[in-house]
Amino acid sequence: MLTLTRDGLKEKQQWEKAGIRLPRYDAAQTARKTEQAPRWVHFGAGNIFRGFIAGLQQRLLNAGLCDTGILAAETYDHEIIDKIYDPHDSLSILVLMRPDGTLDKEVVASIAKGLRADRTSEEDWEALKKIFVSPTLQMVSFTITEKGYSLRNMSGELLPAA
Repeated sequence: MLTLTRDGLKEKQQWEKAGIRLPRYDAAQTARKTEQAPRWVHFGAGNIFRGFIAGLQQRLLNAGLCDTGILAAETYDHEIIDKIYDPHDSLSILVLMRPDGTLDKEVVASIAKGLRADRTSEEDWEALKKIFVSPTLQMVSFTITEKGYSLRNMSGELLPAA
């Protein structure tokens, strides 16, 4: 049985048999290096990020063009971290449908860790504070979906968050 964890990736033959490509780099080592010397933090840990942005970083890692991944910070839906990131060591399976209908399946391991960007999650909050004073940090990016652009309600009044 396949287990989507860093330890589970060691069962390479089972993943190959299932037609799922694995990273061409050591995912555990990359995650450790990313946490020790973070370069990139991304806010918005949802599907767009996991499927697109993390997939692009995966390509760079696979090609040997970089040696660290991304730290994902979630400000809104902490269940993403609790139910998707943590149980699976921040791994995802990206499935793309090609024009001919075939499926391209790949484990994306470019996300080193998911963090709750909220003061009530003290451990993650402290980790983020350390990351943001790290001299290795180079980039912070955001995924803002359509909900993030809403400033006014149907009556034209500003929403409380605005």
